[in-house]
Amino acid sequence: MEMKGKIALVTGGAQGIGKAICETLAAFGGTVIVSDLNLSGAEKTASELSDKGYTASAAEVNVADADSVKRMAADIRSQYGKLDILVNNAGITRDTLLMRMKDADWDAVLSVNLKGVFQCMKAVLPMMSKQRYGRIINISSIVGVIGNAGQANYAASKAAVIGLTKTVAREYAARGITVNVVAPGFIETAMTADLPEAIQADLKKQIPQGKLGQPSDIADAVCFFASDQAAYVTGQVLHVNGGMYMGG
Repeated sequence: MEMKGKIALVTGGAQGIGKAICETLAAFGGTVIVSDLNLSGAEKTASELSDKGYTASAAEVNVADADSVKRMAADIRSQYGKLDILVNNAGITRDTLLMRMKDADWDAVLSVNLKGVFQCMKAVLPMMSKQRYGRIINISSIVGVIGNAGQANYAASKAAVIGLTKTVAREYAARGITVNVVAPGFIETAMTADLPEAIQADLKKQIPQGKLGQPSDIADAVCFFASDQAAYVTGQVLHVNGGMYMGG
């Protein structure tokens, strides 16, 4: 999955799954822009990649803010003249049962997880359309297809990302742009590490493989969609969950 000469932008790239995606894209030869609301974290990740001999830079962005996204896209256009790969990974949670969920918690999650994907795609599609080449990979979730108690806002946002992806895939297929989804199951990150052992054990019981996934599992799936090996694949959802969900 050669990425040499490709410019890749990863939102939420400072840590966790986003960081793993940045590392894997860079390892395959891509020039990676690590974008995050946490600029110092993005700079740290970019520096770590550079220390390994990879080409990486950091960018500050609030995907929920249209002006911030537009500035980032303009900077990329000015610095690189193109963008080949966009990975919409940035996301947040504000978990609680529906009857207790505040409007602000609903709005915040939808603004980042859904509107952020919309704004980032809208900002870079003119560049991709002009070069008649692009790979867009949106990160959804198993929760977006099976639901999860206490995550009405998160599940709604991740389900909507799938519908948005399929629509944009149809709109831009003729311009050499593919748009796909990777839907992670339960992945071993700092967030899941903080869960009580009993809850972690219960989660593993629901997974046929009997274990949580690794961030690298998601990164490998993203890199497939980002590669030329997936040139004839668009509008698809790749579930990476150890068998927890096996829907078509």
